[in-house]
Amino acid sequence: MSADDLLSGDGPEEYDASSIEVLEGLEPVRQRPGMYIGGTDERALHHMVAEILDNSMDEAVAGHANRIEVEVNADYSVTIRDNGRGIPIDPHPKFPDKSALEVILCTLHAGGKFSGKAYQTSGGLHGVGSSVVNALSDSLVVQVARNKELFEQRFSRGLPLGPVEKVGQAPNRRGTTVTFHADEQIFGAHRFKPKRLFTMVRSKAYLFSGVEIRWKSHIDDGETPTEATFHFPGGLADYLKETLGKSATYADSPFAGKVDFREKYGEPGNVEWAINWTPSRDGFIQSYCNTVPTPEGGTHVAGFWSAVLKGIRAYGELVNNKKAAQITRDDLMTGGCALVSCFIADPSFVGQTKDRLSTESAQKMVEGAVRDHFDNWLASDTKAAGAILDYLVLKAEERLRRRQEKETARKSATKKLRLPGKLVDCSASNREGTELFIVEGDSAGGSGKAARDRKTQALLPLRGKILNVLGAASSKLGTNAEINDLCQALGVGMGTKFNVEDLRYDKVIIMTDADVDGAHIASLLMTFFFTQMRPMIDTGHLYLACPPLYRLTQGSKRVYCLDERERDEWLEKGLGGKGKIDVSRFKGLGEMDAKDLKDTTMNPETRKLIRVTIDEDEPGETGDLVERLMGKKPEMRFQYIQENAKFVEELDI
Repeated sequence: MSADDLLSGDGPEEYDASSIEVLEGLEPVRQRPGMYIGGTDERALHHMVAEILDNSMDEAVAGHANRIEVEVNADYSVTIRDNGRGIPIDPHPKFPDKSALEVILCTLHAGGKFSGKAYQTSGGLHGVGSSVVNALSDSLVVQVARNKELFEQRFSRGLPLGPVEKVGQAPNRRGTTVTFHADEQIFGAHRFKPKRLFTMVRSKAYLFSGVEIRWKSHIDDGETPTEATFHFPGGLADYLKETLGKSATYADSPFAGKVDFREKYGEPGNVEWAINWTPSRDGFIQSYCNTVPTPEGGTHVAGFWSAVLKGIRAYGELVNNKKAAQITRDDLMTGGCALVSCFIADPSFVGQTKDRLSTESAQKMVEGAVRDHFDNWLASDTKAAGAILDYLVLKAEERLRRRQEKETARKSATKKLRLPGKLVDCSASNREGTELFIVEGDSAGGSGKAARDRKTQALLPLRGKILNVLGAASSKLGTNAEINDLCQALGVGMGTKFNVEDLRYDKVIIMTDADVDGAHIASLLMTFFFTQMRPMIDTGHLYLACPPLYRLTQGSKRVYCLDERERDEWLEKGLGGKGKIDVSRFKGLGEMDAKDLKDTTMNPETRKLIRVTIDEDEPGETGDLVERLMGKKPEMRFQYIQENAKFVEELDI
């Protein structure tokens, strides 16, 4: 598409006010921002930039823009410009007294991405991005250049400060410019960090080779360029090459490619990927859908790994290497550095922040697209294929040897260890698939004992609250009975003596009551694991259980609710049974019968678990926050409470 085409605004599909669909109002956002952007912390703050940037990226991917500018201003506001079609400013058909621009910015679930007419693939799906950013900004200004005229509308905290107005001519300009300043009433002292935004902007440019992104920052943090231009014709292959740097790799060039789904499946969209294996660093995978990062992966990632696994096993069979059949996905990921980006129509995500893709068809399409190319790549470069196969077979053999050692060690450890008297152990002989539930008190332990799967689930009841390791002398740690019981049950030491390979359970699950005391115990345990057994969190072994607070019963229908909001929603819409809805509030896990506890909190098929993670972008801030809230200095806690009390929506007193 030429620059003239971009400036003309002509295209096969008209993009005007009738393209904008409205589903519901905006009121809840400021009351419960966590429902829309995942919280009010620094991650949520930066997600606001992603929401606006994604709209400009959608214009670029759709072929209507080829340039985006991101500018961090001196007052910590952010400006994002594109040379796309510009948001429609004509009156909306359903709201004749409002412009389409105002409807988009002030109404939840309003946008041009529901029907697929204005955009075949897009990162903005729910129609909440722009309106949520508007609701959570104390100032937001939108300028639209359409038909050689410039229009502007101003907003504050989700409300228009006036109608859209023509502010001048724009003979050589088109597109949308959004400038917003995050509301301190919502985000407190959090400020945009140029380094974090710079990384986000650069990754977006890699994800779509047809766009040029210009970066500018008026805030000098000493490590981030104040100006830069990103344009990467090589796409993900360039991204992977830059990420790996000078690391030695088993293939001279990565396995990389791009496939249009329309050619193979008749569906709009495509998948692009790049992967190489290296002995120099741990493996990783970064995945995206419609330019939106999916840090928890999803169906597109599952399809990618399935294609690679089947391909490498098939190649092993072809060259008569029987050990290739032992290779698993975990072996592939050990030294496998991969990037996967797909574009699909109408994707489904888990949560508004889109951390995981759940569209089922994506797995089949990605697997089919990647598999054919991987087979051809292995056959065309037998030197690289042989080196990768040998490396993966070696990793598989190491894994099997470690598992055998763990099985032997667990059997002997169970006999030799002076396991805590209250530990109710499981019967499995190896660690894989086992779980230790840390529960408060004997009553919860009694219910858990009856509800558990004896083969894989163990329980360790605690006597009251564990020692606050940040507020205690180091000499107390070794003599504290609760901490000793915990270490013995886990089979590991503390601090420098901790070895994650010695961990006796695959998952360690903190299961406390859904009240203030339970939350305190959970925070003390997380502080202990963070300071004394940090690798356990880094390798994904620590979890929080999510016991419900309420049980609703109506006739034969039964529903469990995590909190008051969920309870009220069910009470409003009903359970579908007969008669009055009976509401029971659980005061603690000990009050639940075994069936309730099993169905809601312990059965892997029906429960909800929260994996405890540390923000990879800002790991140091996690440590600072733990020290501030759990350390010896009460004045630091008091200061934090003063700074954040205004954000508290509900108190459990």
